[in-house]
Amino acid sequence: WLIVLALAAACGKNNEPPPPSSGSPNAQPESAPKKKNAADQARAMFDTICATCHGADGTGNGPAAANLNPKPRNYTDAAWQASVTDDDLRKTILLGGQGVGKSPMMPGQPQLREQPEVLDELIKIIRGFGKAGSGAPAK
Repeated sequence: WLIVLALAAACGKNNEPPPPSSGSPNAQPESAPKKKNAADQARAMFDTICATCHGADGTGNGPAAANLNPKPRNYTDAAWQASVTDDDLRKTILLGGQGVGKSPMMPGQPQLREQPEVLDELIKIIRGFGKAGSGAPAK
């Protein structure tokens, strides 16, 4: 019994957290990776999701475009750019093609409701394709 009591008493004495595992008594905890800003998040989303169909240059000739009917929108088309509002683009991105009476092949991105700044940056990217017929997004 004496040994059990001694062990129980010894276990409850040390309420201190263990020292840092790096071996350095002054070690700081690792910082979390930096979060991308809205423009970087939008660019990454465009490059990985949108460009698959709309193309990196916005012309609607992405790698998956050949298999799609109707063909993806050409963002460099000045007449189309003039015909749509930012609210039209916002709704199409959030709801997808089917949600706005267009191709059901375009998926919606409803998670962007919680990230309006990223959604706004995506719209800037799309609008950038129509600047002076450059075919390249404004930065």
